Amino acid sequence: MAETFVLVHGSWHGGWAWDGVRARLEEDGHRTLAPTLAGHGSGAHRADVRHADCVDSVVTAIESEGLTDVVLVGHSFGGTIISKVVERVPDRVKRLVYLTAFVLEDGQSVADNLPVEQVEEFSRLAAESRDNTVACPWEVFRDFFMQDAREETARDIWGQLCSQPYQTWTDRLDLSRFYELETPRSYIACRDDLALPPGEWHPGMSSRLGAFELLEIPGSHEVMFTRPREVAESIVLASGGHTLEESQHGNRV
Repeated sequence: MAETFVLVHGSWHGGWAWDGVRARLEEDGHRTLAPTLAGHGSGAHRADVRHADCVDSVVTAIESEGLTDVVLVGHSFGGTIISKVVERVPDRVKRLVYLTAFVLEDGQSVADNLPVEQVEEFSRLAAESRDNTVACPWEVFRDFFMQDAREETARDIWGQLCSQPYQTWTDRLDLSRFYELETPRSYIACRDDLALPPGEWHPGMSSRLGAFELLEIPGSHEVMFTRPREVAESIVLASGGHTLEESQHGNRV
């Protein structure tokens, strides 16, 4: 069955990050939309951009296209965005899919879920910037985000990244409404993801979803570039149109 997928990118990226995955989904007859979040992408205004501005970007895209029965997919930071988007347009969303993504507790920020030394480094970089943004260090990207790709491939993707508005990571989110909703949700865990310490993505983040379906795939944090076909197939499986090999309820697999 054809689905409508709204694909939400992570930090430092833009809607372009989904190009390879979108091509494969659309080959199979699905409709896709990959908006670029406020403060992201080439030439975007970044100063004073807040988390809520990023959420507005996705809500506006969904409403302007008149989309319904949407499968919302969030990668990394994008997980925090889809958790807020569904609060705004619950009647338009049929399922949430988190691709190695942040799932925050009520009242938390992204920074609350990063290692202390990483927060200190990012805070320093933001303070030293002219617009309170953080550029992704090449060594971090190469060794922890896309370590399973050829260096020239990783450097090409890194060269397309933008600086991240730091406030989007420090804004604390009221997620009380999100945790009241019964929208079905899935989590795609990447076995080779080193962007956070082992166990932080799954089960650390995933277990906060309550009842959800789990799919595990190989690949690093930037899996949409290194394994676009597998990501597309996994998103379709996770959308609920097919039976997943594994399901998780609460904290128990």
